[in-house]
Amino acid sequence: MTTGQPPATEPQTTPADDERLPSLAEQMADQLGGWRGLVESSIPVVVFVLANVVGELRPAVIASVGVAVLIAIVRLVQRRPVRHAVNGLFGIAVGAAIAWRTGDERDFYLPGILYGIGYGIALLLSAVIRQPLVGWIWSVLVAKGRSEWRDDPRLVRTFTQLTVLWGVVWLAKVGVQAGLYLAHQDTALGVARLALGYPPYALLLLITVWVVRRVTRESAPQPLPGG
Repeated sequence: MTTGQPPATEPQTTPADDERLPSLAEQMADQLGGWRGLVESSIPVVVFVLANVVGELRPAVIASVGVAVLIAIVRLVQRRPVRHAVNGLFGIAVGAAIAWRTGDERDFYLPGILYGIGYGIALLLSAVIRQPLVGWIWSVLVAKGRSEWRDDPRLVRTFTQLTVLWGVVWLAKVGVQAGLYLAHQDTALGVARLALGYPPYALLLLITVWVVRRVTRESAPQPLPGG
């Protein structure tokens, strides 16, 4: 038995385990695109709402799509991540195309409402069949494709509860927008689209990251006394 030589694995495993997950702030920033991503994704909708209030539908559509395209181009030129810009541009373009074709300004928000309904239902169904969607999204976006949480009943239960929370909140906020859509409250619908967009999403994301990290720490094996 040799002495004076520490085990080779001890100095390496603990730091690796500590660095396996990004920090809470890093995860939030990545999913929301940072403050710049939040602002840029909201600008085209703000432009549409304001332009439609003071003018007509078609100039508002052109202005919102033009701003979305400009934001995407600026990000490309600056070699910044364009994922959020492209997602925003796609959503704006689809809504704008429908509104342009129908001539009804409220149809600008219809794709987002339908997407929200589908997403909320998918979340709840995934929880019912014990394949919580939030858990699988966590595996892809945070855990680098790993799905060890499926082997931990406590984490499965946690992700199921979080998935139900996401589904209920998603359907509640899209329900408000759908009610305004059916009531032809076009300006109020635009305001609701902004108010019920990123704020609830950011809060849900914060809750999810905090809860999962807390449960993960509590589930980690504790060192034996005197070991």
